[in-house]
Amino acid sequence: MSLLLGRNVFGNPANNGKLLSEEEANELFHAWVLNPRLQLHMKQVAYLMKCWAAEKENLNEENIRKWEMAGLLHDADWDQWPDQHCKKIIEELENRNVDPEVLHAIASHGHLHFGVEPETQMDKMLYAFDELSGLIHAYSLMRPNGYEGMDLKGVKKRLKEKTFSANVSRDDINDACTRANIQLDDLINFIIPRQATVV
Repeated sequence: MSLLLGRNVFGNPANNGKLLSEEEANELFHAWVLNPRLQLHMKQVAYLMKCWAAEKENLNEENIRKWEMAGLLHDADWDQWPDQHCKKIIEELENRNVDPEVLHAIASHGHLHFGVEPETQMDKMLYAFDELSGLIHAYSLMRPNGYEGMDLKGVKKRLKEKTFSANVSRDDINDACTRANIQLDDLINFIIPRQATVV
């Protein structure tokens, strides 16, 4: 089964700056994503994107919302339509006249699957957070105190264990860090305290 999107251009440039309202985004999220574990993953990635946009990129409120929305909806079709992953959510957001930058970020969060390269910093950070966020959360579930007391050393140890969260691509994590020009250690240290607040 191929998930290749077969195109690199998404949405209409005339829709720059157009986003779903918070209510519309949440309505779509809950209608399409029924699996509580996937819901949590998407909320975690959305919060990491929001925090990075605000703290590291110093973006304005509109652009912070753009980053957050890309994170919240990046896996929206995975739960019910895995064979149409990315294609279905992008088409839905195109029909709703959403900013092309959000669509491109979603389309490029797994470039080996979808055939779309991450280009903007928003693209690259969604790609970076997606895999690493999942591994860190899996690690929290095996710790008696969850995120409390979690540190860089423990996460790095799990990253080296190929059998731990084996579905998480270590190559993708390293590739994402290179593309975004950030150190893996810095990214892990950024994720742990922020992700711990999302339940």
